[in-house]
Amino acid sequence: MHVELRDIHKSFGSVHANDGVSLRVESGVIQGILGENGAGKSTLMKILSGFIRPDSGEILLDDRPISIHSPADAIRAGVGMLHQDPLDFPPMKLIDNFLLGRRGSFFPERRAAVREFNDLAEKLDFVLSPDAYVDVLTVGERQQLEILRLLSLGARVLILDEPTTGISLPQREKLFSTLRTLASRGMSILFVSHKLEDVEALCSRVMVLRQGEVSGSAEPPFDMRALVAMMFGKDVPIGPRLNGKRGSPTLRLKSVSIEDGRLVIPDVSLEVREGEVIGFAGMEGSGQSQLLGACAGLVRPVAGRIVCRDRDLTRQSYLAFRRQGVAYLPAARLEQGLVSGMSMSEHFILSEGMSGVFVNHAKAEKIAQDRIAEYNIKGVPASPVESLSGGNQQRMLLALLRANLSLILLEHPTRGLDIESAVYVWSRLKDRCTAGTAIVFVSTDLDEIIQYSDRILVFYAGRVSPPLDAEKVTVDRLGALIGGKGWEELETADAR
Repeated sequence: MHVELRDIHKSFGSVHANDGVSLRVESGVIQGILGENGAGKSTLMKILSGFIRPDSGEILLDDRPISIHSPADAIRAGVGMLHQDPLDFPPMKLIDNFLLGRRGSFFPERRAAVREFNDLAEKLDFVLSPDAYVDVLTVGERQQLEILRLLSLGARVLILDEPTTGISLPQREKLFSTLRTLASRGMSILFVSHKLEDVEALCSRVMVLRQGEVSGSAEPPFDMRALVAMMFGKDVPIGPRLNGKRGSPTLRLKSVSIEDGRLVIPDVSLEVREGEVIGFAGMEGSGQSQLLGACAGLVRPVAGRIVCRDRDLTRQSYLAFRRQGVAYLPAARLEQGLVSGMSMSEHFILSEGMSGVFVNHAKAEKIAQDRIAEYNIKGVPASPVESLSGGNQQRMLLALLRANLSLILLEHPTRGLDIESAVYVWSRLKDRCTAGTAIVFVSTDLDEIIQYSDRILVFYAGRVSPPLDAEKVTVDRLGALIGGKGWEELETADAR
């Protein structure tokens, strides 16, 4: 199916999210859509998929104008969208999620649906059981489920919004293989991303958005520097590795063991020093998030000790860890880190712990204005946090951190961020390291792990490697360890 967007305009208040955007995608083409956070990529795709209505402009499918007023209209027309967070219901079985959105009888024919599910999964080489529950799936498998559901509903145009965020390298390769297969069968694929390496590996052509407008387009072989210039209007240097000076121990894990359902993480010992950055690498569900949670007081170990600033905090509450200068920034920014419906100014009222019977709103607004300027957040004190882009939400979380912290724990600190935002976030974190704060972070981005860590711990099905020197580790070796290869050699070397 051919897809064409003509002169699309969409504004949110004073922000012109899409300013006269036009795009044509032929059948069988994987079209990349690049842009920085807030460039208008997701807005454009939500217009095509019926989640947002444009202020003006035209949508054509197979050269015929069409009105799309809802996601139901879009899927009936053959347009399906795979969101960054798959739209599924974890407490339900895969087959029940597969049946969502179907028209017809209130009681669908489940046997026929199971046959269709299995046939589609076999054709795409997906290993999924229709009777399994969604909450046991990895992010990559949840994406596969959503692709099957959209195909069963008749999607001939597939939109993917930042699909490689939060998935492992093998899952990424599997996703790319699936998209190439679908394109070879005549589907049109629109691949939204800010990751240059993903676009280079997958896409037939690329359109670049900047501040709501089309700033350029390109075809392979791609000039990466030219694409970056189109995205940001300038070069964005990553900068050299920064190896900070290590001070005294901030955090000690002594033979810590954690049990989380069927996942057991046994006997982990680790010492984190002032100014040091430790990276946790592994496929999701391998244990790194549980260990990070234990370091924050959110997960209680079944054995071992956790010592912070020479105080034993084993089995103490999250509040006790906070009092010792430990801060935790979750991956789910809006669900766990920020409060939807509250403004930036109101967040600073909570974070600063203002005393007195009455809230000093003038003081809170002044703090918000100063932090917005300091952290270059695109918004005003009265802006609701859910109106901010992903990059600005992450900057907001950093702005809320107290001074003089001993340890910052981060889960996917640059997930969903463009290059410039990611570089900025790490520049601020490294400033903290210079002041003596230690950092422990989880990431599925192996380049990020190697670039910013001093030492790396690799996780695989509950197994935890000894700390590895980040300067001596390659992406290939990390990828092999994450996939379960090379552990015998690693453990033999550690025993010596």
